[in-house]
Amino acid sequence: MRVISGRYKKRHFDIPTSFKARPTTDFAKENLFNVLTNYLDFEGLTALDLFSGTGSISIELVSRGCSKVISVEKDSRHHAFICKIMREVQTDACIPLRTDVFRFIDRCNETFDFVFADPPYALQELPTIPDCIFQKRLLKEDGLFVLEHGKDLQFDKHPHFIEHRSYGSVNFSFFR
Repeated sequence: MRVISGRYKKRHFDIPTSFKARPTTDFAKENLFNVLTNYLDFEGLTALDLFSGTGSISIELVSRGCSKVISVEKDSRHHAFICKIMREVQTDACIPLRTDVFRFIDRCNETFDFVFADPPYALQELPTIPDCIFQKRLLKEDGLFVLEHGKDLQFDKHPHFIEHRSYGSVNFSFFR
């Protein structure tokens, strides 16, 4: 896993081979962040990374200048890996939490400039995630939510949907 841009640009982190997480590919991540720069200036933003997995998106957000990134991951090994990465780069801008994403959403009282979710593609509740984000009002005014998902789901009828991008088998739906 590599950091594409920002203060930790070109840093590599070896993901343990035993991990079951499906990290966002470097190709898809690079293209996603190219699109995001048209929507956001990351410097000083607050962000929420749901289903963080390896922490690839979280470290990229911190590297690009987000002042606070909450990284939510349920798996204890993945959570420990994210903590290790953040210790290695010596940042306190990322707060890794080991908890269930839906439990976190239900109890969260904060709002964020940017929310990213990369759930397992087979997750039964995946289609409900945009509604959860907007019902709990996790986005600040003019905030942006991006959901990574497989090709079989479409969100273009959702009232907050603004665009869709596809990079091979990786799909991103954008909401405001």
